[in-house]
Amino acid sequence: MPISAPDYYFLDELYTEEELLVRQTVRDFTDSEVLPIIEDAYQKGIFPMHLAQKLADLGLFGITIDEKYGGAGANYTCYGLAMQELERGDSGVRSFASVQNSLVMFPINQYGSEEIKMKWLPKLARAEAIGCFGLTEPDFGSNPGGMVTNAKKIDGGYLLNGAKMWITNGTLADLAVVWAKLDGVVTGFLVEKGMKGFTAPEMHGKHSLRASVTSELIFDDVEIPDGNRLNINGLKGPLSCLTRARYGIQYGVIGAAMSVYESSLDYSKSRIQFGKPIAGFQIVQEKLVWMLTEITKAQLVAWRLGRLMDEGRATPQQVSFAKRNNVDIAIQAARISRDIHGANGILGEYPVMRHAANLESVRTYEGTHDIHTLILGNDITGISAFE
Repeated sequence: MPISAPDYYFLDELYTEEELLVRQTVRDFTDSEVLPIIEDAYQKGIFPMHLAQKLADLGLFGITIDEKYGGAGANYTCYGLAMQELERGDSGVRSFASVQNSLVMFPINQYGSEEIKMKWLPKLARAEAIGCFGLTEPDFGSNPGGMVTNAKKIDGGYLLNGAKMWITNGTLADLAVVWAKLDGVVTGFLVEKGMKGFTAPEMHGKHSLRASVTSELIFDDVEIPDGNRLNINGLKGPLSCLTRARYGIQYGVIGAAMSVYESSLDYSKSRIQFGKPIAGFQIVQEKLVWMLTEITKAQLVAWRLGRLMDEGRATPQQVSFAKRNNVDIAIQAARISRDIHGANGILGEYPVMRHAANLESVRTYEGTHDIHTLILGNDITGISAFE
């Protein structure tokens, strides 16, 4: 029997009923709420903000956060499968949820005081507040330790100066988790919308992630109260957040790859050339088989990494492995799918070009392909190529 939905190795048998229920719930949501409107949002260059409350109502903010703070209390495998289904719709929608979960709620839960957790986590879970994460700067991306954003101790708090760039949700955010140097040491702070000297202008002119808000964050003598400092020092703080976000990405991009594969399979069966469907030609079959093979391997990597995350045994390097591999095969699948669709591949009627453009951003954010290569190289040789 021909395989359509890519579960060629019957991986569903490895997931629990709860995990499959989460996946199906988010799959249904994506089919009914995201796919009908996402192409229009992408063309207009806007994020469909009405989805935020619907995502919250499904429990997709704070998926792994304890129910005490408004989270779902689910495992990382559930989180990954949810991100997969959201990105099957669009990378921008997955990015919105990924930032809220891994880059905002995780550090508050992990490093915030009980008072801060009770103040912000329930609001973030209910979409009463939207968050963003400020690490990357105009001149410091792959080398976050070189950041120039700084904080100085003053009576009752801190004075923050500097700028961040390429910040998902920045203009929409009610709260920013910002990393700055305090006495030369990277430290986390919570910056609230409306604080004097804090602005978040939106960046325009993107050819990728158009259905997502990308912003700058500018801090001009912003006064941060003592209670808004996170209890973490050093790069291990922001890097621990990126590890969780990269985990969600490596699951998410499988959804994008599934989308372009399924579109290619359907299209190749209906597109007639030289008297038969192009699916009947060897070169097209080779392309379909390549996509199915790589998606299946990515699914196996994601499933295993999810189990390691749930057991508390996953290493940042294993997450880098999955992010590097799965994004790479997803973007290759999108390019192959564009080829199978021919001229029609550039039309918004099909998801191919949108996924291909989005994945160009996913390939470079939260650690570029090359940076993850060097992380793995350092891990297996014991020799750092960064110095």
